[in-house]
Amino acid sequence: NFGMSSRETAAAMKDIHGVSISHQTVLNYANSVALWIKPFVDRFPYELSGSFCGDETYIRVKGRWHYLFFMFDAVKKIVLSYRVSPKRDTLSAIQAIDDVLRKLPSLPDDLSFVVDGNPIYRLAQHFFAQHGISFDVRQVIGLTNEDPVSEEFRPLKQIIERFNRTFKGNYRPTHGFGAEEGSVSFVTLFVAYFNFLRPHSALEGRVPVVIPELADLPHMPARWTKLIAMAQAFLQQETA
Repeated sequence: NFGMSSRETAAAMKDIHGVSISHQTVLNYANSVALWIKPFVDRFPYELSGSFCGDETYIRVKGRWHYLFFMFDAVKKIVLSYRVSPKRDTLSAIQAIDDVLRKLPSLPDDLSFVVDGNPIYRLAQHFFAQHGISFDVRQVIGLTNEDPVSEEFRPLKQIIERFNRTFKGNYRPTHGFGAEEGSVSFVTLFVAYFNFLRPHSALEGRVPVVIPELADLPHMPARWTKLIAMAQAFLQQETA
């Protein structure tokens, strides 16, 4: 919730709650919770607007920069894809778009994605077209509106760029991750927090995805505990 590193979290547990744990215990717990939470986040029946945008940002893994591909419902403020990849390539773009398509009950005729000028998104569009799935790609290029598409769709692109800044504010204290598992766990927990627990000013103080079982709980630890329990129950039903 507060963009703290594992060492800072361990120190807070000691100084505030009198609980002595190592920073590695914090990481182990986060990795375990992320494994439970991820299927719930990925397969939740979101109500979507159809206004989608995508962008990439950087995340450091094992001393090297990786790419984090986000896909976002710009109206509902819901994160729909959050893939960590060592490459900024067409396969990663295909996987990110596919994450969104899998969450749609049906494909609208006017489906489109607002992204930057990277050609990997056009190549991904061609890949899906070859498999009978059609959508438009609206590419916002550069920092100025020198073409009609950039002028029309830049506000949507700016929405996900603001989201990226929010993510970076939480990510920065970690100073990167020693393994890919840690990066995926961190991003998964951030997305769970953003979608289900974090009030959003653009939504008049509501969370993007309202779950009644969480709404009346008195504080954030209780909401996290309930969300984890719901994710565990969901996974048990899926595997039953």
